[in-house]
Amino acid sequence: MWSANKKIRVMVVDDSILARTIITQGLGKHPRIEIAGACFNAQDALNKVEQLKPDVITSDVEMPGMSGMDFLKQLLPKHPLPVILVSSLNLRVFDALSAGAVDFVRKAEPGQSNDIFINNLTQKVIAAAGAKVRRQSPTIANLAAAPMLGAKAALDQVIIGLGASTGGTEATLEVLKRLPADIPGMLIVQHMPVGFTEMYAQRLNRQCQMEVREAKSGDEVHRGLVLLAPADYQMRIVRSGTRYTVSCTQGEKVSGHRPSVDALFFSMAEQVRCKMCGIIMTGMGRDGADGLLQMRRAGAFTIGQDKESSVVYGMPMVAQNIGAVQVQASCENIASVLLRQLGTL
Repeated sequence: MWSANKKIRVMVVDDSILARTIITQGLGKHPRIEIAGACFNAQDALNKVEQLKPDVITSDVEMPGMSGMDFLKQLLPKHPLPVILVSSLNLRVFDALSAGAVDFVRKAEPGQSNDIFINNLTQKVIAAAGAKVRRQSPTIANLAAAPMLGAKAALDQVIIGLGASTGGTEATLEVLKRLPADIPGMLIVQHMPVGFTEMYAQRLNRQCQMEVREAKSGDEVHRGLVLLAPADYQMRIVRSGTRYTVSCTQGEKVSGHRPSVDALFFSMAEQVRCKMCGIIMTGMGRDGADGLLQMRRAGAFTIGQDKESSVVYGMPMVAQNIGAVQVQASCENIASVLLRQLGTL
């Protein structure tokens, strides 16, 4: 178990000797990181994990012999260590996150600089060192369909915003799978590499009752629709009378991120004139905390994920500490808290 007063021991798992070299040399330059060892495939990693005693593991997703997902299924029951996936554009990364990986980083494409990739991976490793490893809930796949909210007119004039980062892909799924098909219009910001948000939206759309899709500028916010901010774009809400749409622009980073939870939440606090709810979930740092506070001051009902269920209790902790959160709940209970609030409208 890693403690904050020692270096983070990282084990690198990748079948490519070039990738192993780039990752080990890149991570090894950081003063807070020590390379515990490098493994050429998943079986090699399973054989060495007790000897190397890593605090964090980086693993490729597609490897000969045993895939990254099968590696997680064998590793985590015995060694519940934080695993960061290092992946090319691959749908299986979401299966591996479901199996217990805490986060992922996209590999540099041919011709791209490795500096950005290594910087992103370094930040993820540091965040993962203090993360809780959560395996898939045994009940989530068999949840009963949430009952419809019905034609209550007040719910047509409600907008929900949700923001998450590390650990958020599975935590957000936990929330959405417990919500009905006619949920009020919902906007989500999840920190995610370019190329993955469309696949993530499609995954949510397949597994949840409401429609979920990657947002584009001009999309109207309405009941039964969840819009996910596209990677590398800021998503904000725009009001025109009683009609609400979203804008997606490649503006400056906000709170260090694009997309930024704060960018969405600040726009909701400023633009929304109907009822609104804000939810902040697992993630490192403070993105979304200040925006959620502004939403609460503008009359929003606000929910923060609790410490026990957060993979990284950073963003929701800051939001709680500055008074932005009205109710704290586990990711399994956030949906019921939200539905109870909607029932009072």
